[in-house]
Amino acid sequence: MSTIFERVSLFRSHLEKYGESKISKIIGYVGFTMRKFLFSVLSIGPIPEHVAIIMDGNRRFAKRRTFLRDGTDSASGHRLGFRSLISTIQYCYEMGVKCVTVYAFSIDNFNRSPQEVQLLMDLMKEKMEEMLAEESVLKSLDVKINFWGNLELLTEPALLTAKRAMDTTMHNKGPVLSVCVAYTSTNEIKHAIEASVRDSKGQGQVEVSDLERNLYSAGCVEPDIIIRTSGETRLSNFLLWQSDFSHLQNPKQLWPEFSLRHLVFAVLDYQLVYAYLKKRKEKIEKNK
Repeated sequence: MSTIFERVSLFRSHLEKYGESKISKIIGYVGFTMRKFLFSVLSIGPIPEHVAIIMDGNRRFAKRRTFLRDGTDSASGHRLGFRSLISTIQYCYEMGVKCVTVYAFSIDNFNRSPQEVQLLMDLMKEKMEEMLAEESVLKSLDVKINFWGNLELLTEPALLTAKRAMDTTMHNKGPVLSVCVAYTSTNEIKHAIEASVRDSKGQGQVEVSDLERNLYSAGCVEPDIIIRTSGETRLSNFLLWQSDFSHLQNPKQLWPEFSLRHLVFAVLDYQLVYAYLKKRKEKIEKNK
C-alpha cells in the first residue's frame, strides 16, 4: 500500500507532466460528471423553476474568519459570498432551475455608514463587470441578467454598469439571474401601484393583474423556494407579493459557506412538500 508521501510525489509528477491547467480541467470534468449523475437522480422528483436567495451572513463570516480585524475590510466576506453566488447559479443551471433571484442590497442598507455604502457600491460595480467578462461562468451559461429595485439610488458608476449588464444580456437564452439592489418589496409594490394608476389615466379600477404587470418581477414565475442563509427566519421585505406559495428555508450556514450539498438538501426538502404546496395552490386558485 502506498504511503501518503508516495501519493503526493505521484501527484507532483502528474503536475509536472501534464501541467496544472490540465490537471484542473480533469478535476473539473470529474466534478461535472459527478454532479450530472447527482442531478439526474434528483430530477426523479420535481425540480424548482425559480430559486430565490437572501444572501445573509457575509459580514459575520468575515468577522469569524478574522478578515474584519479593524473594521475596514468588510468587503472580504462579500467577495467570498460572490464566489458562492456564481457556484450556486452554475449548479442551478445544471440542475434545470430556470430562474435565480438574489437579495443583494436593501434600500435600508443605505442607512449604513457612508464609507461602507460606497465600498459596497464599488464592489457591486466590480463584480458586475466580472459577470460580463468573456471568461466568466455567466457568459458561458448565456445568463440573462436583471436588476430589480430603485436603481436611481445607486451611484452613477454602479448604475451604468447595471444598465450595461441588462442591455448586453437581454437577448440571452440561458437561465435568468435577477439581482435585487436598492430594493424592498414594499417599494416594489408602491412602484407597481403608481405605474398602474398612470396606465389607467384615471379611467376605471386598478386590478390585481395591473399591479402584477408592473412589478419588477413581471414575466417571471413566482419563486418555488426562498432560502435565507445564516438561520434567520425573516423575509426582510423580500418578494412579499410573490412568495405566498414559496417554500421558505433557513439553513444555518452563512452565505459564503453555502455549497452544492446545501442546495441539494434545499431541493430535496422542497420535493418533500411539493405535493402539499401544489394541492393548496390549486384549491385556493379554484376558489377565486
